[in-house]
Amino acid sequence: MEIWVLVSASFVIALGFGIVAPALPQFALTFGVGETAATAVISAFALMRLLFAPASGRLVQRSGERPIYLVGLLIVALSTGACAFAQEYWQLLVFRSLGGVGSTMFTVSSLGLLIRIAPPQMRGRVSGLFATSFLLGSISGPLLGSALLGFGLRVPFVIYAVALLIAAAIVYFALRDSTLATPEAGEAVRAMTLREGLARIEYRAALWSSFANGWAVFGVRMAIIPLFVVEALERDIALGGIALTVFALGNALVLLPAGRYSDRFGRRPFLIVGSAVCGVSTIAMGFSGSLVFFFVASLIAGLGSGLINPSQQAAVADIVGSRARGGPVLATFQMMSDVGAVIGPIAAGALAQHYSYGAAFGVTGGILVAAAVFWLFVPETLVRSEVSARNADSDQRSDKVGGSDGDRA
Repeated sequence: MEIWVLVSASFVIALGFGIVAPALPQFALTFGVGETAATAVISAFALMRLLFAPASGRLVQRSGERPIYLVGLLIVALSTGACAFAQEYWQLLVFRSLGGVGSTMFTVSSLGLLIRIAPPQMRGRVSGLFATSFLLGSISGPLLGSALLGFGLRVPFVIYAVALLIAAAIVYFALRDSTLATPEAGEAVRAMTLREGLARIEYRAALWSSFANGWAVFGVRMAIIPLFVVEALERDIALGGIALTVFALGNALVLLPAGRYSDRFGRRPFLIVGSAVCGVSTIAMGFSGSLVFFFVASLIAGLGSGLINPSQQAAVADIVGSRARGGPVLATFQMMSDVGAVIGPIAAGALAQHYSYGAAFGVTGGILVAAAVFWLFVPETLVRSEVSARNADSDQRSDKVGGSDGDRA
């Protein structure tokens, strides 16, 4: 039940984020500012996520995952509601920036909660389910947000704020008495430090693949694909949106199977194959001469990305373990994705402007291929003996989830 609560909350968060996305830049323009200032509101949110990630990790380490998760949700809810009542541009900028602080708090803590709650033999499946719910919310949100614009630019912010308050209330009451979301009585929670994490090559590989995924999937894909469709393929901008949807479709098709089978066959095969497939198809996108070829390459890239996400998150969960609290480890893992998402579009845009779109997609794909090569030399994080021990323990004590999968860290 706890897992389904977090999955449902993830869907609501992504849905609401998508609801306000179409309204935000247009709302900023109503304050008499230019396009640069309007887009700065979006960048401020991402920048605050990046800057506050280390502090979020320390807060999780000190206070636990559940309180920080709830506080993060409330901060985003209140700051989003305040955006609806902003009277000047600087107020909108401040309120949206505060939302970035809350966003990184519940992002880091939600990963920690999933690690604590999910049994080792189901980590990949749970990660795939969590990623799928977020993806479905991300796809549905902009569609709903565009429909709501007819009621005014402030309405989407109010709806998102109310939805987050409801989600926070549900999470609070559902996890309040959960024995899975908190350490066992009398159990000493071991704090895993960032130095411990960096000492393991598996974690360093996960950081690189997180950076590559952020660069390619969350950064370059959103920024460069629409431009490529218009400028290189000379097609309507609406087809750029369809290309993004095709990528998301490929992603959705494999997220759940990849997570499930990574619990059976290990994380490495999916990280290696997924990174290689996504990387090679991304390189091919830069040499597309037709829209059909570009759509096919986008679909294949989406399939590769879908293989990466649940396996990557499950690998980090294997490294931290259910009985450890690894706030800084999880925060740094999330930061690497954000760094890639910030640097990727800027670097790819410069390459496209001064060289070619082929160079932009080529460098992006090369970073993903490098991640695949890195994982070739990394040991498997899924230790089957520990999973078997955890299954036996669960059979004997059905009222709790035990295990010692964090001891290797």
